[in-house]
Amino acid sequence: QVQLVESGGGSVQSGGSLRLSCAASGYTYSSYCMGWFRQSPGKEREGVAAIDSEGNTNYVDSVKGRFTISQDNAKNTLYLQMNSLKPDDTAMYYCAADPELCGWYIWHLGYFAYWGQGTQVTVSS
Repeated sequence: QVQLVESGGGSVQSGGSLRLSCAASGYTYSSYCMGWFRQSPGKEREGVAAIDSEGNTNYVDSVKGRFTISQDNAKNTLYLQMNSLKPDDTAMYYCAADPELCGWYIWHLGYFAYWGQGTQVTVSS
C-alpha cells in the first residue's frame, strides 16, 4: 500500500525559507509523476510543482525562482525547498504521486492516484 507522509511545515516570517519533505513507502513504479499542491481556506487547490521519474520539473508561475522540487530516490523522498516565502504562500501543502509520467499540460489539475495528509505552512508579514 502506497503511503505518502509530509513533514517540514511550520511558521516563518516573510522572506524566510522552509523545506518540505514527503516520504514515500510502498511505491515501486519505475515511471511516475510526483507533485506538491497547496490549498488555503476559501481557495481552490493549486498545483505548485511537479517532477517525474526522468527528472523533468514544472512549476506554477507564482513560485518560479523561489521554490525548487527535487527527489532522493535512495531515500524515496520528495522535497520542496521554499525560499523568499510570502504571506500568499500560506496554505496546507500536500504531496501527491501517480504511476504515470507527468502530463505537463494537466498535472496541475491534480489527477494523482495517491495523496498525503498535508503539512501546514504559515508565512507572516
